[in-house]
Amino acid sequence: MPSIFTKIINGEIPCYKIAEDDDNFAFLDINPNAKGHTLCVPKKEVDKILDLDEQSYMKLMAFSRKVGKAIEAAVDCKRVGMSVIGLEVPHVHVHLIPLHSMKNATFQHKESLEAKEFEAIADKIREQLK
Repeated sequence: MPSIFTKIINGEIPCYKIAEDDDNFAFLDINPNAKGHTLCVPKKEVDKILDLDEQSYMKLMAFSRKVGKAIEAAVDCKRVGMSVIGLEVPHVHVHLIPLHSMKNATFQHKESLEAKEFEAIADKIREQLK
C-alpha cells in the first residue's frame, strides 16, 4: 500500500507544495514545529534514508539544501535545522525546520496554523526558489 507521502506526491491527498523536481518533492508539514516546517521526500518510496542508493541520497540532500536556503530567506528564524528520523511514516523524509530555539527541534512543540497562513508561507518560500 502506498505511503501517505506517495499519495501526496500523486495528488491523491492535497498539500501545500513548495517544490518538485524529477526525483524529489517538498511540501509544508501540516503539523509543524514552526512556521515554514517543510518535508522533502524522494518520489521513489523507500523506508529508510540509508537504504537510498547513493545517487538518490545525494540528489535528496541537494534538493533539501535548495529548499532549506529558500526557507531561510523567506521565514524569520535563527537558522533552518535538518532532521531525518523516519519513524512516523515509512517513506524517507527530511524535516527542514525554521529554528528560533531548541524547542522547535524537539517535535514536542507544535504550531497551529490556518489554511491562509500555510498558503502565505508556501508562497513566500516558492518565491525564493524562483
